Amino acid sequence: MEFNLGGMFGDMGVGALVGFITGYALKKFMKLVLAIIGGYLLSLLWLQQKGVISIRTEKLFNLAAEWSGEVISFGQKVIGILPGTTAFIAGFYVGFRKG
Repeated sequence: MEFNLGGMFGDMGVGALVGFITGYALKKFMKLVLAIIGGYLLSLLWLQQKGVISIRTEKLFNLAAEWSGEVISFGQKVIGILPGTTAFIAGFYVGFRKG
């Protein structure tokens, strides 16, 4: 039985690289989506201030709470599907921090 150290480090390197790219891209995507949602909400609040529309803020905040629950559930499913290697998780963390 041989211990292939080169193959092990190759797999770790690929996992770390894929994790880094995934984390970096996810953070950039999240920033873009949050900027669009923020601009939309600001435009709604401005229209409400001008009297063009009326917003029931309690319904809006309840909707936001539901969406955050769905996002967390989706994230847990993705984590369950992805390979749970330490190299991938470490690369994801570094990519998310750099993004």
